[in-house]
Amino acid sequence: MSTHAQVRPIRIAVCSDLADLDVRTVFGALESAGHSVTLLQGSDSEAIVADAVDADALMLGYGSLDDDAFARLPALRMVALASMGFDNVDVEAAHRRGVAVSNIVGAATEEVALHALALILDALRGISAHDRAVRAGGWDLAAVPLPRRGSGLTLGIIGLGRIGLALAEQAAPIFGRIIGYDPVPCERSGVEQVSLEVALREADVISLHLPLTEETTGFLDAGRLGELRRGAVIVNVSRGGLIDAAALRDALDDGRIGAAGLDVLDEEPPPQDHALMNHPRVTLTPHAAFLSDAALADYVRLQADNVLTWARTGRPLTPVPTDS
Repeated sequence: MSTHAQVRPIRIAVCSDLADLDVRTVFGALESAGHSVTLLQGSDSEAIVADAVDADALMLGYGSLDDDAFARLPALRMVALASMGFDNVDVEAAHRRGVAVSNIVGAATEEVALHALALILDALRGISAHDRAVRAGGWDLAAVPLPRRGSGLTLGIIGLGRIGLALAEQAAPIFGRIIGYDPVPCERSGVEQVSLEVALREADVISLHLPLTEETTGFLDAGRLGELRRGAVIVNVSRGGLIDAAALRDALDDGRIGAAGLDVLDEEPPPQDHALMNHPRVTLTPHAAFLSDAALADYVRLQADNVLTWARTGRPLTPVPTDS
């Protein structure tokens, strides 16, 4: 990847498959910098390859790019993602071909952490379960298991990046103890760092904040679910593929796991016969943790800023590391 400043105008292709994001709001900034912008109509890899074949930079939504797609986009030198996650792009293939890849960092840290906390409290207090019982004609305190006081519980945060640390700060007044595990240990204020084994064994609530990679796919499988405290709560606002859905369903069915709050699933949107779709102790939200008025604006702005910075300097503001 070149580190020299890009002086010529570049051709930017923009995917429009993210319905919640108004990508047109940044066209003015891109064009004012002298660049040409093309709005793509398709979002699958074949459509991207066909319509963006001459693009220098691509602002990508949910579409995926593998090594074959990069090989068929010879002009492409930069891919700007509209999310923190980058599992929809073969980053190693991109870097081999000299293509920079950027993601979004910090646009919805507060929102995602707060959503995780909301799912945690929903599960611990039985809010959704009580709501379903009342709407079905009941009015019974015993409709859900007897809640435990938060100050007597331990929150385990798996992944101590921006969002995991924000959750720790938000949850500090509620839990008696907060422990955390990160694959890359470092000093983290306010979080007691422990091994993964200790986090799984001692936490009453596990909240996942990991990227989806080959190493983390199926991270919570039957084996690790079996290491959790009986009745533990699981929350996931990161990527659905971190959890083995069938194993979680089985653990919920036999009572080893008390409840789950999931903003993400391994299939989105999920089919009606998904393993967790209709489970009475699972609360689902539609990958909405990032959502706020401010976050929507920030996602588009930061995605465009990555392209503009790369065009000027040869390096985006928030590049996905070359060793990812």
